[in-house]
Order: sequence, then structure tokens, then C-alpha cells
Amino acid sequence: MPTSELPESCDLLVIGSGAAGMAAAISASHHGLNPVIVEKADVFGGSTAVSGGAIWVPCNPLMQAAGMADSREAARTYIRDESGNRFNAELVDAFLEKGPEAIAFFHDKTALKLSHRAFSPDYHPDGEGATEGGRSLDALDYDGRRLGQDLYRLRSPIADFTILGGMPLGRPDIYHFLRLTRSAKSAVYATKTVLRYLRDRIVWKRNTRLVMGAAVAGRLAETVFERGIALHTSHELIKLVQDGDGRVTGAELTGPNGTTRIAAKHGVVLATGGFPHDTVRRARQFDHVRKGLPHYSMSPAASTGGAIVAAEAIGAAFVETNANGGFWTPVSLLPNEDGSRRPFPHLFLDRAKPGVIAVGHDGRRFVNEAVSYHDFVQGLIAKLLEEGRRSAWLIADHAALRRYGLGAAHAFPAKIGRHLKSGYLKRDTSLGELARQCGIDATQLERTVAAFNHKALRGDDPEFGKGTTSYQRYLGDAENKPNPCVRPLEGPFYAIEIFPGDIGTTMGLDITAKGQVKNRDGRVIPGLYACGNDINSIMAGSYPGPGITLGPALTFGYVVGETAATA
Repeated sequence: MPTSELPESCDLLVIGSGAAGMAAAISASHHGLNPVIVEKADVFGGSTAVSGGAIWVPCNPLMQAAGMADSREAARTYIRDESGNRFNAELVDAFLEKGPEAIAFFHDKTALKLSHRAFSPDYHPDGEGATEGGRSLDALDYDGRRLGQDLYRLRSPIADFTILGGMPLGRPDIYHFLRLTRSAKSAVYATKTVLRYLRDRIVWKRNTRLVMGAAVAGRLAETVFERGIALHTSHELIKLVQDGDGRVTGAELTGPNGTTRIAAKHGVVLATGGFPHDTVRRARQFDHVRKGLPHYSMSPAASTGGAIVAAEAIGAAFVETNANGGFWTPVSLLPNEDGSRRPFPHLFLDRAKPGVIAVGHDGRRFVNEAVSYHDFVQGLIAKLLEEGRRSAWLIADHAALRRYGLGAAHAFPAKIGRHLKSGYLKRDTSLGELARQCGIDATQLERTVAAFNHKALRGDDPEFGKGTTSYQRYLGDAENKPNPCVRPLEGPFYAIEIFPGDIGTTMGLDITAKGQVKNRDGRVIPGLYACGNDINSIMAGSYPGPGITLGPALTFGYVVGETAATA
């Protein structure tokens, strides 16, 4: 598909090629429209392609087919309690009503084949209405060779998330690769997976086995191309075009051939991934950034909030009242050759494991390390503001580091020497000397670890309750008894510095239940739609479970396509 020659007109113009944008285009095509997708970056897939790929939709048909219990009322209660007084009943009810329908559509009528997680607890499983599994879905692993030459236009995996120079690991892969030295079955699995990857590198010059978010993006892209939907990369939205009555009728774009306009009979859909790299808006909306703390985003650099700015220029309302401006994750910083540093997220592989704790520069723990990445950063931000510091530290012992890994320092048999040499990873045989390397209060760190170890002998953590919920234990090590998340730390010791970061923004454009963008007076702007992270999160800045961005993205993408076709 050409990436530079745009048509003069189309039925529906979709700005953005992540899950939300492709879902909107596919839905519109299914309902009889001829949509066109344009993407600012020179690759498609957006943040979806480099995400964990979880899709959270209560009462979805796959969990129901498996006999798993759920109800719309329970899910509504859970989201309401998570959102507090910011609860948006209109959008939540639309999500709960249309989400299962959207999942059935994509699973049955497109290449997006899904499976449900039989056990994957909501992030706050003790909350009313929470479930232990079923609501989260994953795309089945995908053979990228089905995309042909368009595979090379799909956003590649983030190199730091891969092994062997470009092989991504899905959730089953991680399980087996962490056990390959202890299980013959896992060793065979890992060997077959590596051989497949090596063959791909020789023949295709990149991985073709797509997992997690890349599988979502790849599968949606297959349907986009099968339906003949044009997908043009390297085109950035400059402004929205309206007719004399205020209806959005197209857009002005800049691309390889300069600036051009494209008319859109049924309007324009904004699905560009929010504003994680809009440093001005980020400083205004993220309270901790406004107070001087550093912040790093894991989202693609193209997500600079241009679509939101273009919408605001014609009167669209931006919601800025969420509890949190982003979906938080702690990050560490890997050094680049030019002296700069790039963020690496600490999502679920290390913090919850036994033998790992988090401390401030004062040497004291400040949070339950096994809570969700979003909750962890809320605790981290509070600690940094209280302490007047810009960072904190993850501390691990040798057994934890080699068994589970710590940040970008992967588990055995991966080598960690380069991380020690670069200073990314600190090591010492004594806590006191490690503390001095890191600028941590040595005396207090020794006291903290001694107190923690005393209780950890019995698997207890009375201070923060690490390992006390099913979600936390799910992320721990089931072989560690009696608490999958807790055991004493024994030298030698390691440390990695951590900072606040995000995997996307929560604040965005105000929309109706049908995906229509509202103006500042609450009225619909005719012909303008939005979905994905360009809209204000229906969770209002909370983070209830795995996949609460992609679930609503697919749902409202589906809704927007239907709405635009019938408008």
C-alpha cells in the first residue's frame, strides 16, 4: 500500500493506526463505508504494537462460553468504586453494553482471534465486583508473514524488551524461558522458539512470530488490508476542516509531498494515542511533573497530542479532572551510546518477586512492591515529594536477580556484566557499601532489611502486606513458600534506580456514548469522533485491571465506525 499518495476524498478519515484507529476503520467498512487511515509515524500499529496486548472487557463472550461467571452490574460496581466521584455513568454503561458485542464482532468476523485468561485477577481483587479471571483477553500469537511486505511497516518490538537482538517473548514464553535450566519441557519449548526466530532473521530479517500487542496490531492489520482499507504512514494531522455549519468535513495533513487536504464525507476519527510526549501539556496535567519530578513515557515518540490540539482549536472539550493524568509505571534508565538514557518499565516481572524490595534514599520502604505498576508509582510519587528526591531504588539479592531478573538485567543464563559496567545495575556484597554507591542512608537500609528479613522468615510483611491478594500472589513465584512474594534477602545485593513513568495518558477529549466529540458547552461537534487514548479514559484515571486501555479502545472504535456509518 502506498504511504504518500492520499486520495482527495473518502467516506471516513481515521487519524491513527493503533488498535482504536484500526478498529474504527474496520467497523466503518463493515457498515458500508470506505475509510482511509493515516498515521503520523513511518510505521503503523501505534502503542498497541509494543504493548502487553491485554484487552479488558467484562462479560465478554469468550469467558461466558467457558462457563465463567460475571455480570454487568458487578463490573459497573467495580469501576464505580475505582473511579469514585469521577465516575462517568454514560461512558461506562456504553462500554459494558457494547464491549461484549465488539469482542464478538472482532473475534468472529475479523482476523483478531482471542483467548480469555482463566486466571488473571483484577488489580484490586478484594474490591466489590472484582473477578479472579475471564475479563482479560489476549490475541492469539500471529504469523506476521501473512502481512507480506506490510510486515515491514508494522512497528517493530522495542529492542530492550527482546532477547537475541529482536525476539519478543509472550507470556507463555516468559514462563518457559525463566525455567529452561530447571525443566526439560521448558528447555525444549525455548529451543524451538529460538530456532523459529533464527530462521526468521535469516529469511525475513526480523521476527515474524508476533505476540502480545504486536499480535493485536498484526491481526487487525490483516483485516484492514483484506478489506482494501488504505493505510498511509508518514502523514501528520495539521488541522481539522469544517463547513459553514461547523461540521467536520475533512482534515489538512502534511506528508512526504507537502501539505494536502482530504475530504471526509462522514467525518474524521481521532485515535492518535493521547499526549504522552507533549511536554507542555504533561507539565500542566501531571501534578508531580509540575512540582519538579522527572517523568518518562514508554509510548511511541509520535504521540505528541497533536490531534487533541487540533480538536481544541475548533472548540472540543478536554477533560482534566482525572485522579491521575497517566497510566503509571516505574521505569529505570538505560544508558545510550551518546550519553542520553532511555526508559525501561518495571511492569510485572520483578517487583512482586521474593527477594526484591523498594526503598527511598532514606533507606526506608514506602510501598507494597507487588501492587500494580500504576499503584506502585502513586506510592513512589508520594515518597519522592515527601523526601524531596527525584528517584528511588529497587533492591534485590543475588538469588532473585538470577532467577527472575531485575529491570533490563535479565535472569540467568543472560549476562549482566554490561549493566554493571554501565552503572545501570549496582552490586556489592554488603548492604552498607551498596547503599554508599547509591546515595542511600546505609544505616537505615541495613535496619530496613533486617526488620523485613525477620518477618519474611515466616512469609510475612506486616508493614505493607506484600503478597496478601490474589493479584499480588499471581505475580510472585508459586514455588516460594509460604508467600510467593516474600522471603529474606541475602547477599550479595543489587540495586537499580527507578523514576515515575507512564504507558499512556488518561486525560483526553470529552465524548458521548457513541464516540462523538463534545465541545466546551457539552454539544456534539458534528462529524468529529474519537477513541483510544485521545478520549478521556472511562476509568477516570484509575487502573482496575490488565487491558483497561485496549478493551475500551476496541469497544469505542467499533462504536465509532457504527455511529459514523449511520450518521
